[in-house]
Amino acid sequence: MKKRIKKTMFLLLFTATMVIPCQAQKIVPTKFGVIGGINFSNLYTKDASTADMIFGFNLGVFAKIPTAAILSIQPELFLTKKGASVTYNSLLVDGTANFNLTYLELPVLSLLKVSDHINLQFGPYVSYLIAGKVTNMANIHLFNFEQNIDASNYNRIDAGLILGMGVEVHSMNMGVRYSYGLTKIGKERTLLDNSYIIPNASNGVVNFYLSVPVN
Repeated sequence: MKKRIKKTMFLLLFTATMVIPCQAQKIVPTKFGVIGGINFSNLYTKDASTADMIFGFNLGVFAKIPTAAILSIQPELFLTKKGASVTYNSLLVDGTANFNLTYLELPVLSLLKVSDHINLQFGPYVSYLIAGKVTNMANIHLFNFEQNIDASNYNRIDAGLILGMGVEVHSMNMGVRYSYGLTKIGKERTLLDNSYIIPNASNGVVNFYLSVPVN
């Protein structure tokens, strides 16, 4: 009887030592790392005759949290520069303004693995404006943009959606994303008893990025 119990215990211990490592291999740890890239940003507005892209960047950190075999959640935090060169025609003034906006941005993305090396990315973002600068060339000088518009004239909070695709090679992930702002950038102001918003626009950014884990 004792021999049978010892044999049974030995088999259980042997099975446990074989099963536990196999189960551990299925647990993918959370990855932490740095992420950065270049932006081609624009402002979408009905008030401008043209709006041209400007060049910017983003740089920050991320955490990739596996939730299923093909799905991960990836929160990120980074600095990013957005804006555009906007040519406008209004009853008050015509000209071209260059908007340069710097945000601290927090996206929370779902990464869906569609193959061994390719993933689709989608999710919301929210960002906080920490700096805003505008230069202006206008046909009249009743209003000086450089002196009278600063970060306090913009809405501090921007929010929107991100859609992208990534390619993973040796734990590094590179790809392209598009973020579409759902909020207006400018606040309402009054000049000569007329109300206006400059810029009466939303952010749109094409971003090429590279993320590198550090653990």
